[in-house]
Amino acid sequence: MAHAAPAWPSLGLNLPYTEGGMDGVTPRWTDIAAMATAAELVGFDAVWVSDHVGFGNPDTGWGGAWESWTLLSALAAATSRVRLGTYVTAVPYRNPALLAKMAETLDEVSGGRVILALGAGWNKPEFDAYDFPWEQRFDRFEDGLRIITSMLRTGRADHDGRVASAHGALVQPRGPRPAGLPVMVGAAAPRMLRLCAELADEWNAGMRTPAALRPMLGALEDACGAAGRDPRSIRRSAEALVEIGAEALPDDDPDTRGSWDDPIRGTAEQIAAGLRRYRDLGVDHVQVQLRPNRLSSVEAFAPVMEALRAG
Repeated sequence: MAHAAPAWPSLGLNLPYTEGGMDGVTPRWTDIAAMATAAELVGFDAVWVSDHVGFGNPDTGWGGAWESWTLLSALAAATSRVRLGTYVTAVPYRNPALLAKMAETLDEVSGGRVILALGAGWNKPEFDAYDFPWEQRFDRFEDGLRIITSMLRTGRADHDGRVASAHGALVQPRGPRPAGLPVMVGAAAPRMLRLCAELADEWNAGMRTPAALRPMLGALEDACGAAGRDPRSIRRSAEALVEIGAEALPDDDPDTRGSWDDPIRGTAEQIAAGLRRYRDLGVDHVQVQLRPNRLSSVEAFAPVMEALRAG
């Protein structure tokens, strides 16, 4: 059963968080806060921060990153309307019961604006450098997801897993959403899609063009069917790269734009048309990664928002 397309795509802004990640410059807190507040003024619905500690080899070349949960906590105080999401939290990096408590507490601080997006992690040098457990990380993800969703939705987790367990893990006090804040799962492989269909409120496909997204949407529908779940009950999101100030080429195909190699570009209306392709596929939310990823690009995105609302 097809997922109904939203009236226009809800948009989130992926904030820079790495060394050199702000158009070649390392973003400071003042830069990140300014971009988030500008995103709120322009009309973005959410801001997102990725969950990494660094990239590369600590001995031969390491690019560091600000810690995502600390940034989100500060952003909760710096903003008033936008939702706050992790893109996505690597479950093996933290004790899952504590992570559920962290999410509930941030939801309280933010007035109910948190999206807890979760994944298994993929960047092995991070795991090795920080002694995060790499082996059985998908088992660790499944155990963690079961613990976290139980705690957030019922207030308690009792789970004996392959690698992670919880016995009487309570969420007390409860935040502003006692029925549970939304849990998103970033998933592409069959096992992760199965868990997403079984346990998540929202699904994320990662950075995909509309053409690349279509078969993944079909796989999600199949996973929901196998889990006995109405596919319309799960929200869908994907990330798209948008280049501000670049002209569209004569052979640009909106269906293949939005990836690292081929960003959506052109006039405000052309960019809006590219983002509408996601909406037409039934995507509820698009995480926008801007190039250049800096404050002036957020401000320059305002005409795109106007074009989206007009169309």
